[in-house]
Amino acid sequence: MNPGHKGTLLALLVLLGVSAEQLIGAQEFKPNYDEGKVPHYTLPDPLVLNDGTRITRATQWWTRRRKEILRQFEINVYGKAPGRPRDQEFIERDVSKKALGGKAIRKQVSIFFLKGRAGPHLDLLIYLPRDAQKPVPVFVGLNFHGNHTVNADPDIAITESWVRNSEELGVTENQATAASRGKNSSRWPIERILERGYGLVTAYYGDIDPDYDDEFKNGVHPFIYRGFQNHPTPDQWGSLAAWAWGLSRAVDYLETDRDINKRRIALLGHSRLGKTALWAGAQDQRFALVISNDSGCGGAALSRRRFGETIERINTAFPHWCCGNFKNYNERENTLPVDQHMLIALIASRPVYIASAEEDLWADPYGEFLSAYHATPVFELIGKKGIPSGQKPEISRPIMNTIGYHIRPGKHDVTLYDWERFMDFADIHFKRGTTAESK
Repeated sequence: MNPGHKGTLLALLVLLGVSAEQLIGAQEFKPNYDEGKVPHYTLPDPLVLNDGTRITRATQWWTRRRKEILRQFEINVYGKAPGRPRDQEFIERDVSKKALGGKAIRKQVSIFFLKGRAGPHLDLLIYLPRDAQKPVPVFVGLNFHGNHTVNADPDIAITESWVRNSEELGVTENQATAASRGKNSSRWPIERILERGYGLVTAYYGDIDPDYDDEFKNGVHPFIYRGFQNHPTPDQWGSLAAWAWGLSRAVDYLETDRDINKRRIALLGHSRLGKTALWAGAQDQRFALVISNDSGCGGAALSRRRFGETIERINTAFPHWCCGNFKNYNERENTLPVDQHMLIALIASRPVYIASAEEDLWADPYGEFLSAYHATPVFELIGKKGIPSGQKPEISRPIMNTIGYHIRPGKHDVTLYDWERFMDFADIHFKRGTTAESK
């Protein structure tokens, strides 16, 4: 193609909503999957203050260093989000005490963020074991395609929010249909969760902010603009932070539900929603336990390794995920004042579990493990046990201290094996018995 034709094509793609940067990035990006090509890096120390002072007491962590790190992630990575909406309202849409063949209580609750129920809202789907002693501990997590996809239950409301088109899920013109009922049930083993005495709370992440780049004209972002503002400032929230904000709004409701143990809320997320879960858990200490599954760069994996997904790749393919300032670190990871082990450290002293998959090189399983390992000094400072060694653990041999980790065979997914380990971990830390070997 001659330069003139190439320029014409790029101009046409821009008109169609595809940026030249995205096209060129998609053509040229070649991920590194070779450990021998991981660049030399030095990690920032989570126990050294910005002024160079080393902290040696837990009180210094809580009063000084934790606040510094949280602020650095806000302004450089995810962006600052607003607080709890003043006019937030909860509407109970549906309650059934005989769901799933009589095994479960099902609730469907809508959370409206603005006065008069204007703008976007978040629909929660809740399943609780019917015969369990109340209040029940719960797992909370966002789903990718709508609440109706997590189980074939015909009474689950089909989302009316924007959904990515999918022939497999029967989604056309970005509208979900009944054809996608239960299509993602393998990732949400609800009956097994209920059997083990836990409830499940899920919501569609697209209710909060649709996952595509339209320069933040949709979703929750426009409702915090001030004056003539029509876009977040460089240090304000991107979509990951918006989804995390939505998870905190779900907890606002859960605190009012007497059937749910508000002190035993476990947060989990997979892939980009694993990134979301870690950031939500770092900010909101009402999440008693946090789980990241295959979250990769911007989640559990060390950015400085530049293995698989990278900062530049995120900012090129998904420019809406993080704040504008994050783009300053494309191919400049070593200048970023934080790395992801510090995100995990922010969750201390609450339990945090990192899960990887052997074949999921895009998410950098070893980098995810190393983040857990390098967060350990913070947990130890405050009297908790983290990862005892920098040696990679064997496949399917979970570590279950206050920081937990496993790597399983297989690809990028959430499997029953993952869920069983998540519930084992919760059993230990919620004092419900120890069903997995701790190392």
